[in-house]
Amino acid sequence: MFVSHAQLSGLLTSVLPDPALRAVVRAAGTSTLAVEGPPATRPLVVAALAANVDAGGVGCADPDKQVGGVGCADPDKQVGGVGCADPDKQVGGAGRPVLVITATEREADELTAVLADLLGADDVAVLPSWETLPHEKLSPRADTIGRRLAVLRRLRHPGDAPLRVVTATVRSLIQPMAPGLGELVPVELRVDVESDFERTISRLAELSYVRVDMVEKRGEFAVRGGIIDLFPPTSQHPVRVEFFGDEVTEIRPFSVADQRSIDGEISEIVAPPCRELLLTEPVRARAAELAKSHEADAQLSEMLEKLSQGIPCEGMESLIPALCEGELELLTDAFPPGTHVLLADPEKIRARAHDLRRTGNEFLEASWLTAAEGSSKAPIDLGASAYRELTEIAEHAAATDRPLWTLSALTSDDADVLRLDIAPAPAYRGDVTSAFRDLRAHVASGGTAVLVVPGAGTAARAVEQLAEADVPATFAENGLVENGLPTPAKPGVVTVLRGALEDGFLAPSVGHVVLTETDLTGGRGGTSTKDMRRLPSRRRNAVDPLALKAGDYVVHEQHGIGRYVEMAQRTVKDASGTSTTREYLVLEYAASKRGQPGDRLFVPTDQLDEISRYVGGELPTLNRLGGSDWQQTKAKARKAVKQIAAELVQLYAARQAAPGHAFGEDTPWQRELEDAFPFMETPDQLAAIDEVKADMRRPVPMDRVICGDVGYGKTEIALRAAFKAVQDGKQVVVLVPTTLLAHQHLNTFVERMNSFPVTVKGLSRFTDSTESDRVISGLADGAVDIVIGTHRLLQTGIRYKDLGLVIVDEEQRFGVEHKEHIKSLRTHVDVLTMSATPIPRTLEMSLAGIREMSTMLTPPEERHPILTYVGAYDDKQVSAAIRRELIRDGQVFYVHNRVSSIEKAARRIRELVPEARVVTAHGQMNEDRLEKIIDGFWQKEYDVLVCTTIVESGLDISNANTLIVERGDLLGLSQMHQLRGRVGRGRERGYAYFLYPPEQSLTEMAHDRLVTIAQNTEFGAGMAVAMKDLEIRGAGNILGAEQSGHIAGVGFDLYVRLVGEAVAEYRAAFGSDGGSAGVEQELAEVRVDLPIDAHIPHDYVPGERLRLEAYRKIASAANRDDLAAVVDELTDRYGAPPMPVQHLMAVAAFRQLCRAHGITEAVVTGNLIRFAPLPLRDSQQVRMRRLYPKARYKAAGDVVSVPRPTEGPAGGRIGAPPLRDRALLDWCARFIGSLVDATVDGPADASISAAVDVPSNAATPVGSSRTSR
Repeated sequence: MFVSHAQLSGLLTSVLPDPALRAVVRAAGTSTLAVEGPPATRPLVVAALAANVDAGGVGCADPDKQVGGVGCADPDKQVGGVGCADPDKQVGGAGRPVLVITATEREADELTAVLADLLGADDVAVLPSWETLPHEKLSPRADTIGRRLAVLRRLRHPGDAPLRVVTATVRSLIQPMAPGLGELVPVELRVDVESDFERTISRLAELSYVRVDMVEKRGEFAVRGGIIDLFPPTSQHPVRVEFFGDEVTEIRPFSVADQRSIDGEISEIVAPPCRELLLTEPVRARAAELAKSHEADAQLSEMLEKLSQGIPCEGMESLIPALCEGELELLTDAFPPGTHVLLADPEKIRARAHDLRRTGNEFLEASWLTAAEGSSKAPIDLGASAYRELTEIAEHAAATDRPLWTLSALTSDDADVLRLDIAPAPAYRGDVTSAFRDLRAHVASGGTAVLVVPGAGTAARAVEQLAEADVPATFAENGLVENGLPTPAKPGVVTVLRGALEDGFLAPSVGHVVLTETDLTGGRGGTSTKDMRRLPSRRRNAVDPLALKAGDYVVHEQHGIGRYVEMAQRTVKDASGTSTTREYLVLEYAASKRGQPGDRLFVPTDQLDEISRYVGGELPTLNRLGGSDWQQTKAKARKAVKQIAAELVQLYAARQAAPGHAFGEDTPWQRELEDAFPFMETPDQLAAIDEVKADMRRPVPMDRVICGDVGYGKTEIALRAAFKAVQDGKQVVVLVPTTLLAHQHLNTFVERMNSFPVTVKGLSRFTDSTESDRVISGLADGAVDIVIGTHRLLQTGIRYKDLGLVIVDEEQRFGVEHKEHIKSLRTHVDVLTMSATPIPRTLEMSLAGIREMSTMLTPPEERHPILTYVGAYDDKQVSAAIRRELIRDGQVFYVHNRVSSIEKAARRIRELVPEARVVTAHGQMNEDRLEKIIDGFWQKEYDVLVCTTIVESGLDISNANTLIVERGDLLGLSQMHQLRGRVGRGRERGYAYFLYPPEQSLTEMAHDRLVTIAQNTEFGAGMAVAMKDLEIRGAGNILGAEQSGHIAGVGFDLYVRLVGEAVAEYRAAFGSDGGSAGVEQELAEVRVDLPIDAHIPHDYVPGERLRLEAYRKIASAANRDDLAAVVDELTDRYGAPPMPVQHLMAVAAFRQLCRAHGITEAVVTGNLIRFAPLPLRDSQQVRMRRLYPKARYKAAGDVVSVPRPTEGPAGGRIGAPPLRDRALLDWCARFIGSLVDATVDGPADASISAAVDVPSNAATPVGSSRTSR
C-alpha cells in the first residue's frame, strides 16, 4: 500500500482503471512502443508506469490472493509481470522507474510539478541540463551541477526512498557525462560530531569549492579562525560552521546581503561537489602533462596549468574528455536496468537534438580548433564529449535493457501504435459561462468533475463563481488525500483542487472531466513557483564603501579629492618608549611644488568615516593639501544645492495643503489578486507595496517614486495600487513613454485582472480611431476603469469621470511640457512614479518626507547571473552563439553602435545565420517605424535585432537572452552593465558577449573595463561602480540635470550629504514637522592620538577589503548602540574580538564621548595629554586645580593639558610606567567627566569599558582553538 501526501493522488487512482492506461501498464517492459495521445496524457502515462503496483492497496480484485502487496498470488495469472488475472480489475501502476525526456527545460519543470502532485514530491526529481554547451569555455552554474549530482547520487544510492520518475531534457540525454558522478561523496558536517578541520578544508577544495575572503556565491567557502563559511550549491542560504578543535559546535545559516547570521540553527549540512570534473591527483597529473604538449596554445596551456595546480577555472568542464579516466557515460547508464525511457513529443525532441549537435560542433570548432590553427601540433581531442546521435542513444538503451517509448500528440495510421482514448479538455478561452454550463450538465448526470487551479485564493473564488452559476462545488483544501491515502473525487459535484496541472482532459470510460485554469482562461500561467530555487537575497548594491584598489580616487571631507595608495601598518614609539601599532590609509594629493612628487596624507583607520570613494563620471583633478580650491568647490555645490532644496520643500508644502482622497482598507478581492501573483515577492517589493498602500490611505495626495531595474517587479506594485484605486470606485491612468511599454503593461494588467469585473483599455498612437473614441468616451462616463497609454493621454479634450490615481512609468523619458502637465496633477490626485535608473538609498534618506521613495535593489529570486564572455571577434563564435539562442527558441540583441554601417552588419549576420530573421533598429529612425520594429521583435516576428545602444534602457523582452556587442572596447562600464541587464530576465540563462577587433590592440582603459565586466557577473556588489554611475543619472532625474557639474566637483556621496543638510535647514525654517527626518548630521572630526594598540589583526580579519569594511563600520558608529551592533557582527562573522580590536572599539566609544562635549582632539605631546577645545567656567577651573593640581588651562584656545598618568592608585606613583591602552582611555574619560559634569567626583565613569564590552556569548578566550587556529 502506498501512503501519499500528493495533492492529486486520488485523481490518479480514479483514472488508472481507464482501459487505455491499463493497456499502458500491461505493456510495461516492452522494449519499444509508440503511444499516441494529447499532451494532457503525458503525466498520466508516466504516473501509470511509475505508480506502485498496488496503488492505494488495490492491486488485485481478489484480496486473498494479494501477496506482499504486490499483485496476485498465482504467477501464471500475472499479466505482463504485473498484478492480477483480470487486468480490468487491477488498479495499480506498473511500478517501474521512468526517465522522461522533454524538448525544453520549461516542459521538464512543468511536467515535474504535475507528477509531484500525482505521485508525491519525494518520488519525482528534475535533472537540470547544463546551460552551456560541452565545448564552451564557460562553466555551468554551481547550483545546476549541485542539483544534477544530488539526483545522480540518489539514483546510485536509493536507500529507503528510491526515485520513481526523473525528468530531463534531450540535451541531458545526448550529452555524455564524466564516469562515476553518482559515486561522488559530498562533505557532510553534523553538530557535536567530530570532523577533522584541516581535512574538511582540503575536501572542500577537492570538491571544487573556491576559497575566498567573503562568501557571496554558491560554491565558495571562507576560513577564519575556527569558523568555516560555506555556500553549498543546493542550499538556499550559505552556512557558518563553528569548530572547537575538530568538533562542530554550531551550524547556522547567514545572509549574503550583510553576512550576519539568520535565525535558526541547523543540525547538519551536506555539501555536494560544485563541478562535474574534480581535480583529483590523476586529473591534475594529466593536466600537467597536456600543458607541456600544448604550449603553443597560450589560453589552453594557461587553463591546464591552473588545473594542474588544483585551481578550478572557468570552462574547465569542456576538457572533461581529455582529463577524465575511463569512458564517458550516457544518462541512461545512471538508471537501473528495466527503467522506461519515455520521449515526450518525439518529433520536437529529434529536431532539438539535431540543432544541438550542429551548434555543439560549431562551438567545438569556434572554441578549440581555431585556437590550434597556426600551431604545428594537432588540436586537443575533445570529440568524446560531443552530443550523441539520438539513434545511438536508442540502440544503447535497447542493448542495456532500458525500454524506449515515445509519446506523441500527432496521430499516424501505424497499426502498432497504442492510442489513448483520452481527449483534451475543450479550450474555453475565457468563455466561463459555457464551461460552467458543461460542468453543470456533467455532474447532474452523475459524472465526476475536477477543476485544478494554482492558488488557494483562486480556488475559493472559483467555488463562489460556480455556486453563483448553480453548479455544486467544493474546495478540497488538502487535495484528494485522506489519512495519507488517495481518495477519489466525489461524483455529482465539482471538486476544486490546488495543483500544477496545466492541461485538462476528458476520460469518458471512467466518467471523469478534469479542467484547469488554463482551459478556462486560455492563458498559460507564469513561471511555476513550486520548485523555484530561491537564490539568496544578494548583497544590496550599497557600494562596498571602500572596496578600494590602488589608484582609486577618494574624497576626504576636509582635504578634498586624493588618490588611494595603500593601507599601511605603523608602529610608533612615544617619548616614554612605549610602542603602539595603528593602521593607516595612505592618500596622495597634488604636489605643493611643481616637479615634486605628490604630498601624502596618512589617515588613521578610526577616521574612515571622513572618506568616501569618488564617483562622479569623469576623472577628477587632485586637490592640494591646505589649498583653498577644495573649500571653494564645496561652497559652490552647497549654494546650488540650497536652491533645489527650497523648490522641493515648496512643492511639499503645497501638497500638504491640498485635500486628496483617502482610500479604504484592502478588500477580499485585493487579497485574492495578490495571492494569484505567480512569484515570490522580494523583501523590497513587499515593503514598497505596503508604503504605497499607506500613502493611498492618507488624505494628502500621494507622490511616491519607485525605483528598481526593469524586471525587479515594479509593474506588480503599480498593478496592485491600480486595483486598489478601482476598488474604491476611482479611475486610474497609467502613463508610459513608448508604445511597446504600453503594450506590455496592457497585457499584464488584462491577464491579472481577467477574473475580476475591471475594464482595462489601452490608448496609444497605434490604437485605431474607432477604438480610441470608444476608450475616450468610456473614460468620461466611467465605463473604463484603467487606461494604459502613451502621452496621448495628456492631450486636452480627454475627460475623466473620477480620476483617483496616475501611475507614470519612466517619467524622465517624457518631454518638458508633458512633465509640467504631470506636475500639475501632483497636487490633487495620487501620483505613483516608476523609474528604472536606480535612485541611491542615500539620496532617498536625505529627501525623506519630501518626495517619498521606495527603492528596489533585490533582484527577483529566480534571476541567474549572466554568463559573460569577453574576447576577440570571430565569425564562427558569433554564428554559434546566435544558433545556440535559436535552439532554445530565444532571441538575440546584436549591438553595432554605428548607424552608418548598421545595415552592413545586419547583412553579415544574415550570411552567417541564413535561417535567422534579422531586423535593424537605431535612434535616427522615424519614431513610428522604430516602435513597430521593436514591437514586432517583442511579438517574436524577428530572431535577431541588430541595433545601436538604444536597447540600453527600459526594454523588457524576456525572450531575448543573448547579447552580442561588436565593439565592447568602445563602451563605458555603466553602459555595458545596462546592456547586459537586458538579457537573462526570464527563466532562461542569459549570455553576453563583449567582443573587440582581433587585429587592434586595446587601450589600457578599455582593457580594464572589459576585465571588470567579465569578472562581475552577479547582480550586485561587484558592479558597484557602474551602479553608482547609474545612480548619478537617477539623482539627475530627481534633482535636475544641471546638477551634474556640482556632483562631479565634490563627488557623489558628499554631494548627497549636502542635499540632506540643506533640506533639513529649509524644513526647519518652514516649521515642517519632523524637522530633519532621516537626515544624518555631519559628525565632527575628532583626532585621538593616544598610546593605544588599536587595530584589526590580519589573522582575525583576513583580506584588506574586509578589514576596510570593518574599520569603516567602527568609525561611522554614531552611538553606543551602533558600536554594540558592530561588536555583535564581528563576533558573529569572525569569532570573539582579540584585544587590539577591543581597543579599537574603546577608541571609537571615546571619540563619541569627545564629540558629545565638542572636543576635537585628545593628543599626547611629550609627557602631557592635550584636550581641545574644552572651555571651562571659573568654577570648573577651580575644580580642575583641586582634583588635578598639575593640570593647566589656556583660555586663549580653550586647551587643557594634564600630565600623563602612570600605573598605580590616584593617577599613579612616581617612576611607574605610564598608563596605556584601555586603562588610559578610561582615565581620560573620567578626567573629562569630572571637569564637565559636576556630579562626577573622581573615578566614577567607566563608560568606555562599559560601551564596548564583548557580549558574553563571544567571550571565548583569545588563544582558544576557535580563534587561534
